[in-house]
Parts: sequence; structure tokens; C-alpha cells
Amino acid sequence: MSTSQTSQTSPSVSVADLTEIRVREPHRIAHAWANRRRRELVGPDGRLLIVAADHPARGSLGVRDDPVAMASRSDLLGRLATAVACPGVDGVLGTPDVLDDLLLLGVLEGKVVIGSMNRGGLQGSSFELDDRFTAYRARDIAAAGLDGGKMLTRIDLDDPGTVATLEASAAAVSELAEHGLMAMVEPFLSTRRDGRVTNLLDPESTIRSIHIASGLGATSAHTWLKLPVVDDLARVMDATTLPTLLLGGDPQGDPKDTYASWGRALDLPAVRGLVVGRALLYPPDGDVAAAVDIAAQLVHGGAR
Repeated sequence: MSTSQTSQTSPSVSVADLTEIRVREPHRIAHAWANRRRRELVGPDGRLLIVAADHPARGSLGVRDDPVAMASRSDLLGRLATAVACPGVDGVLGTPDVLDDLLLLGVLEGKVVIGSMNRGGLQGSSFELDDRFTAYRARDIAAAGLDGGKMLTRIDLDDPGTVATLEASAAAVSELAEHGLMAMVEPFLSTRRDGRVTNLLDPESTIRSIHIASGLGATSAHTWLKLPVVDDLARVMDATTLPTLLLGGDPQGDPKDTYASWGRALDLPAVRGLVVGRALLYPPDGDVAAAVDIAAQLVHGGAR
């Protein structure tokens, strides 16, 4: 990673230095959070492009046909640094380990930072739908000067454990709102098929998940939704007035088709941007900057 991808406050920090800092100077992490330069949540156009990097903490390392594409932390950090440096990228969504690394590398200055809160439902596990809060708490997000918290909220009507997830998500929404911070709720109606958790991505299921998620917490004043791009999206988005960011999902098929679907979705009034991870960080041609530039143009104008 080049020093051009780090901030002026820590120009000598590289990926190779991170372990040494954690061993000898762990206090630098708290100091860096306290002194990080922040920005307004949204700019004049009211839109956001957020790069997501919270998949590994749920044991989800695969991209397309490579089940361990995200296994290398140094490679992931390099891709993230490239992506975040691109004009039009507003910030990053991640777990504490990834965000602390990016912070030390200096790439979070002047960026929106969203902490991923619940990663307990490990991919492929018997307890995958138990979306416990195992990472950030609302008070941690506020204390570190992050800009919000994101919670995965999968709803299985046949699983009694779903009510615990709903209760925890509602508490997080309320606690984040007390600090005036974004609560990014990512709801799905889900089920188990042949032992595997499947998210139901038809319009009716998505609409129902929106209504359930929108009612979580003591106030909706700071609640945003993170939703998949599904069929009949105009009707789906009519289910809410909450600002919504669309997720990129697991990249499949031709990226041009994906970009076209994002562009159409971004024309809807409630849709205020994208949260994309693997589709931008691991494009088929390997050109992270080019993929991010296309998404930035779609979100902030110039390509549509």
C-alpha cells in the first residue's frame, strides 16, 4: 500500500506496521478515533456511497466461485484503501477489527464510518439466524465518534429466536437515536431450505420486512434502511418514507447488468445511495478503482 493512501497524520503506517502497533502501542487506536476528522453524514445531494467490509466477521469469505476470496487481510485492506480513496466514496461500513486497521492506515479521515453491530449469526451455522450483537454497541459507536451503527435483522416466522433479534435491534435503534446517530437496519424475511438460511427476495416479503423494521425502536428519527434490489422496486419502496441505501449483494452475472439495476433503483425518491462490498472490492477484472468510479457516478451523478 502506498503512503499516498494514508493520512498526513500517520504517513509512515503501512499494513506491515499494524501488528507492531497493536503489540506496542494499542493506545494509538483510541487516540486516533478521538482525533479523527469527521464530516457531515450527507453532502448537498443527500446521497451516500458506502463501501461494506463486514462480511468476514460472519465467516462469509466467498466471492463468486472463490470460497476464500476475502481470506487475506492485507489484500482486503489494500482493496479498501483503493476504494475509499476514490472520489465520490463517502465512507465505510465495517467491524471493529477492520475499521481499526483502516483508522491506523489513515484512510478514514473525513469519511462517514458506520460500525457493524451484530455478526453472531455465522454463515452456514446451525445458529445462523441468531443475529446476536457481538461487535459494536451503541455506546462504543458514540464514544469513538463513528457516524452510526448497522444491524442485520433477519426475520424467520418459524423461528422463535427471531423475537430476540427484533428486541436487540429495537434497543440498538433507540440507543443510537439517543446519541443522534444513524441506525442502519438491514431486514430480511428469511427461512431455512434444505438446512440453509435463505433470504426471501420477492417484493411482498421485502415489503413486509420493511414494515417490521421501520417500527423498531422508540423513534425512527435516525433510522435508515439497507435493502436489496428486488423486482417491482418502485412498489416496494412505496412501503416506507425512511431513507434507504441499497445493498450490492453477492456479485453474480455481468457487472454491467448490476450497474444498470442500481442506476434504475437510484431514481426512486426514498433511495439515497448504495452500500456495496464484494461487487466493488472484487470485480471480475480486478480493477477496484474503475468499479468504484462507476458506482460513484451512479450515486452522485454523471453516469445516469
